[in-house]
Amino acid sequence: MDENLKNIENQPVETQDLAAPASPVDSVNSVKSSPAPSKRFPWYYVKRFDRYIIKHFLGTFFFAILLLFAIVVMFDINEKLDAVLTAPWKATVFQYFMNFLPFVLSQFSPLFTFISVIFFTSRLADRSEIIAMLSNGISFHRLTLPYLFSAAVIALGSYLLAAYIIPPANIERIAYTNKWVKNKEVIYGDNIQLQVKPGVMAYMARYDNTTRSGFRFSLEEFDGNTLKSRLTAETIRYDSVGLWTVRQYTIRNFKGMKETMTKGTVMDTLLNIDPRDFLISKNDEQTMTSPELKKYINKQKARGVANIKNFEIEYERRIAMTAAAFILTIIGLSLSSRKVRGGIGLNIGLGLLLSFSYILFMTVTSTFAVSGYTSPRVAMWIPNFVYIIIAAVLYYRASR
Repeated sequence: MDENLKNIENQPVETQDLAAPASPVDSVNSVKSSPAPSKRFPWYYVKRFDRYIIKHFLGTFFFAILLLFAIVVMFDINEKLDAVLTAPWKATVFQYFMNFLPFVLSQFSPLFTFISVIFFTSRLADRSEIIAMLSNGISFHRLTLPYLFSAAVIALGSYLLAAYIIPPANIERIAYTNKWVKNKEVIYGDNIQLQVKPGVMAYMARYDNTTRSGFRFSLEEFDGNTLKSRLTAETIRYDSVGLWTVRQYTIRNFKGMKETMTKGTVMDTLLNIDPRDFLISKNDEQTMTSPELKKYINKQKARGVANIKNFEIEYERRIAMTAAAFILTIIGLSLSSRKVRGGIGLNIGLGLLLSFSYILFMTVTSTFAVSGYTSPRVAMWIPNFVYIIIAAVLYYRASR
């Protein structure tokens, strides 16, 4: 027994040093056993600080929206107090305010984005969190990526709202304001002339949309510069989409020096004309989705209609506003990423100044397009070009 114990004591005992580094073989085996990055995409590439920034950026954005909604509703009720007291409360809540708030969100999305970036990033800088990130080897360019991802989410959501969701809602909102606040709908027109299709011109001395009737109507068809036929009627009435009824009409056909004339009492004719083509009310452009706007603009240009600048501006504005989310995010990050003596109040004040100046600048440049000095596309992108330069300069200085 004693000899066996001595033999056991003399045998070497294998121990494992927990503090010692693993052998290269063990390291290779551990790498092989770990899942491949591609199998964990995309979350493998999204670090903890990415999720932290995205969550707080978007959270601050939606919180700022709720605060501004409360302020906007209060001021809007005060401005339309007579209508609110007169109209049924269901119409006020569901027909107006439920459609008005998304409209406000679309109009002031750049302001919300900029304020969110300034407020959230200033808090990070004030708590020295950005310094800690940069000290751990995270570059400023890498820090920008979650901001750009959040801006992309906001830009995509804003465009979908402005281009597809808000226009149908604006129909209800504008109908409420026309009925209970102030009717801005155009219901009649004088001396209306437009091209039905190439070579065919229509004219009405007057059209009344309440009765859907036009007076002293004429329809002329040309072959080059030669008049082929001419239809005249005392009245014309719009029945449905493209279907018009003419009364007390006369048709003259011309073939060289020969003329034939036909008279009648009532005749239905299919014209590619809608009262909406020549009775353009204020804010009509806000009731069309982007595909409808594009189709309407092309259609009116082909007919030679001149007063479609507001429609072109609205179409270009929706696209230009998506770029504003990225531009103002870069400016906000560059301004508020460093800790300043004035605290976050100075950054927020500067952010409000720049964001309001951007919205004001876009409003001013839109008048250039209305006046004909520039095209609507150039007018809407002038603020973006100017602020891209500002963003590039500020970002370069902040990243150094």
